[in-house]
Amino acid sequence: MFVFSNKLWLLGSFEWINDVHSFHGDKAFAVEITVDQDECESYPKADSSEKYNMSVSAGQASLNAETVWGALRGLETFSQLVYQDDFGSYFVNKTKIEDFPRFQFRGILVDSSRHYLPVKAILKSLDAMAYNKFNVFHWHIVDDPSFPYRSSTFPDLSAKGAFHPMTHIYTQSDVRRVISYARLRGIRVLPEFDSPGHTKSWGRGQPGLLTPCYKGGIPTGTFGPVNPASLSTYKFMKSFFKEVSSVFPDSYVHVGGDEVDHSCWRSNPDVRAFMQKMGFGADFTKLEAFYMENIVNITSSLNKTAIVWQDVFDDHKHCSSLSVVEVWRDGCYLCEVRRVVKAGLQVILASPWYLDQPGPTHNWARYYTVWPLAFKGTEEQKRLVIGGEVCMWGEYVDATNLAPRLWPRASAAAERLWSDEKQTSSVDRAFPRLADFRCKLLRRGIQAEPLYVGHCKHEYQV
Repeated sequence: MFVFSNKLWLLGSFEWINDVHSFHGDKAFAVEITVDQDECESYPKADSSEKYNMSVSAGQASLNAETVWGALRGLETFSQLVYQDDFGSYFVNKTKIEDFPRFQFRGILVDSSRHYLPVKAILKSLDAMAYNKFNVFHWHIVDDPSFPYRSSTFPDLSAKGAFHPMTHIYTQSDVRRVISYARLRGIRVLPEFDSPGHTKSWGRGQPGLLTPCYKGGIPTGTFGPVNPASLSTYKFMKSFFKEVSSVFPDSYVHVGGDEVDHSCWRSNPDVRAFMQKMGFGADFTKLEAFYMENIVNITSSLNKTAIVWQDVFDDHKHCSSLSVVEVWRDGCYLCEVRRVVKAGLQVILASPWYLDQPGPTHNWARYYTVWPLAFKGTEEQKRLVIGGEVCMWGEYVDATNLAPRLWPRASAAAERLWSDEKQTSSVDRAFPRLADFRCKLLRRGIQAEPLYVGHCKHEYQV
């Protein structure tokens, strides 16, 4: 007897056969699972296959996948095929399915610096991600306001940089728990340690890391971005990322590089002298590029592939060490995507899927009608768009509103990233499926907002 739990929105385009089978009471319904590759002891990777085939017939179903991660996706699909009538009986339609994701990278970014998120809230988000077939948890774990990651090498970073050194931190045990929980759901954990900007909290626990700001040739007592002119900066970063690479098993790490304010660098005589020595003149984008290239090289030496925000590419398009660029700015984001892929770099698209600002749930269609490959380019260039992610920044988001602000709007992005675009372009056809899936999320304990007037058979239980 296969014991299932209700999970995810049915993503993909399937062939349905009008033949309904019921199973209840002492009637067993068997699900046979075969996996071609044994990856049970490893973690999901950037190139892990999630393809699966499924056949459902009278009294049984067979599921075959190349990897255990594909089997997980298939099991979640099977749970969506099962439905219950008003008398408590369960039914499943006879069907055959061949399914696989359109994009390999399907992420959710969560910010735990601007507001601390308890581990339980993160685990709940991972559950919801699995229901939606997201496969990358982009953990924007630190930023200007707080440094909650407890480093074993540099414990003062959280001791002095967290909102509270005991209650508002993520211990090494917490991090391992999140990674393990994500792994069991086929989700990669991608950590982000953004620099040289967004690092005020770093400076509280690592003296000498940030740039002292000057006014009229006199130090103001304030600090700017990481100091790119100091050798100690790179020594620290090498030690820190060595730890990060040992804690987080994924082969990718996000190193940021966005929104760097040059005014403090410009005011600092030592930084200006360093720029003259390096031949940068007064071009601070060259200084920024120098810093980012060093960070990318450090992570590369640790066998990690660095992801950067698009600012790094925009300011230094010919940086030979870049490989993955995340496009996030407003405006013509497809124009930016085209520029990046023309340079031969991979792209993660985030611009159209910023959900941190409150908005009516009925605007989900704007996230559904996103066409990531709608730019002029060759097929080879379009293959460089490896996926996208929904971003949930933390200025106005904590554990109280994380789930309703994400779901079910993020589910619209989930389908766009998983399913064939031509078969899932209709908003009208998507609405009833999304409304039904929202009810399933409620039943599973996810506080997803309503789409419109109506009710669910199983309302959310407080």
